[in-house]
Amino acid sequence: MTSIDPTSPVPKYFQLRTILLDMIERSELPVDSPIPSERELCARYGLSRMTVRQGVEQLVAEGRLYRVPGKGTFVARPKLEVPLRLVSFSEDMLSRGLRPGAIDLSRRTVPADGRLARLFDVEEGTPIHVIERLRTADGEPMAIERSHILASLAPDLLDRRLADRSLYGVLEAVYGIVFDAGDQTIDAGVADATEAKRLKIPKGSPVLLLQRRSYMNGVCAELGVSTYRADRYQIHTALGNPPPRRA
Repeated sequence: MTSIDPTSPVPKYFQLRTILLDMIERSELPVDSPIPSERELCARYGLSRMTVRQGVEQLVAEGRLYRVPGKGTFVARPKLEVPLRLVSFSEDMLSRGLRPGAIDLSRRTVPADGRLARLFDVEEGTPIHVIERLRTADGEPMAIERSHILASLAPDLLDRRLADRSLYGVLEAVYGIVFDAGDQTIDAGVADATEAKRLKIPKGSPVLLLQRRSYMNGVCAELGVSTYRADRYQIHTALGNPPPRRA
């Protein structure tokens, strides 16, 4: 689509969204480049300013564009896909050609409450290491990662340097912990004031909440609870048709 079709049942603002999205995907509008002004889009496609604004707002809400007050609207970087496989954040970023980073936020050992005891299938009061880190890619904040690990498997883990290191790598190299299975749930949420400040996004911005249990030889050894920026991540999975049932 290169022009607005006034006879189409598709709303004009959505047609404009499609045109701009096509320009972005064909690199006519590169990452971090400004899009045409509202006035220029109105003149080019014969639209009202309200219609143009609605089409642009749609792409801003989807994370395909971003605004800089006083400067204009620019093309955002493509979103990264949330990995639906058992890999660490560091491995995932390296596979994308990005430099992973980790900033320590807090670390402590707590007795398992009822919920943690159920998730780990242990007695209440069992010591659990809790490590909270800000994960970055090429220096940009991407996620807040809270790892809960059975203290019995890695007794002195909290004494080790974890900044800018893969936690999974440390667990494997030092303690021989290699995860062979896991389960993960993904929910939608909004960033509170603390999370927003750490992730450098506005308070109330949408986030993805990931909870993952990682197993070793059938034992839950780690519970990861992470908050990912929704403007930088999306979920993608392949789908297939199930085979027809035999009569």
